[in-house]
Amino acid sequence: MTAAAASVAPVPARPAEPAAPAEPAASVAPAPAPSAPAQSGPTRYGPFTVRQWVGASVVGVLAIIGAATIVVQLTRWFIGLESMQDFMATYPGETHLPEGAPVGLPAWLGWQHFFNVFLIVLIIRSGLQVRTERRPPASWTPRWSKGGQGRISLTLWFHQSLDILWFVNGLVFVVLLFATGQWMRVVPTSWEVIPNAVSALLQYLSLDWPLENGWVNYNSLQVLAYFATIFIAAPLAAITGVRMSGLWPKNAATLNRIYPVEWARAVHFPVMLYFVGFIVVHVALVFLTGALRNLNHMYAAQDADGWLGFWIFVASLVVIAAAWVAARPTVLAPIAGVFGKVGR
Repeated sequence: MTAAAASVAPVPARPAEPAAPAEPAASVAPAPAPSAPAQSGPTRYGPFTVRQWVGASVVGVLAIIGAATIVVQLTRWFIGLESMQDFMATYPGETHLPEGAPVGLPAWLGWQHFFNVFLIVLIIRSGLQVRTERRPPASWTPRWSKGGQGRISLTLWFHQSLDILWFVNGLVFVVLLFATGQWMRVVPTSWEVIPNAVSALLQYLSLDWPLENGWVNYNSLQVLAYFATIFIAAPLAAITGVRMSGLWPKNAATLNRIYPVEWARAVHFPVMLYFVGFIVVHVALVFLTGALRNLNHMYAAQDADGWLGFWIFVASLVVIAAAWVAARPTVLAPIAGVFGKVGR
């Protein structure tokens, strides 16, 4: 055999190596055993549980009592000073009425008082609903609207309708107030009303109540409070409410620039808080300074200690509570439908 032939001679193949055994499939880790269900804690109402709310309420009440006790004791010490004794003697807490001022409270004033309470309670309720509701139950569109302009929620319609009734009731009240001379009882007629109001406030804070004779004359602090409510807070509530309502002309550019809606919103809610505070203090003092006599003054138009005014007051509360419960979409929708179109 030649060398060339040898060079091309086939080389014997090496025996095949046995195949490596296949790796076993990855084992699946067993599922973890279900853990025991976590024990749910006590139900929370807002940030606190019931027990925490009770504890916070107890602490809050004790804090209020403690603070009130300190205020009463400090006030009594203050008015016990010799200089303050002279001040209290000079300014006993009330000013004299002008000559010819009426004595007593007429029946129309009692009716006006009921209408005002009835409307203001529902106004505050519906106003809070307007601020907090996310999805109105229905909408209301005035009959004269074109293309759905003026469309508002049913809750806002109810609130604005109450505002109109309250405004009309207020106008009637003010007209009768000046027509009958009753304005002399709630409008300050002398600068002495200021120091006398301070004197009355100190007497309230010391729990040595001012002598109450509301049938004839209010003390100076009451005069200032009633004057502020009737002639300042009420008009502010009215003019800011109108600015935010559908009655305001939307296309009056100059008027809108002079009186921006942001101003009205910034004032309207604090005024509502004022009315809430006034009502709370007013009701508290009515019951703490001779409930039966005060209720007879307010509801029965008589200066007596009988129970007639009390039962009229209870009946008025029943009417207000019934209106509160009845003020629901199912009841309001048919009424609103008389004045416009109710829909979704």
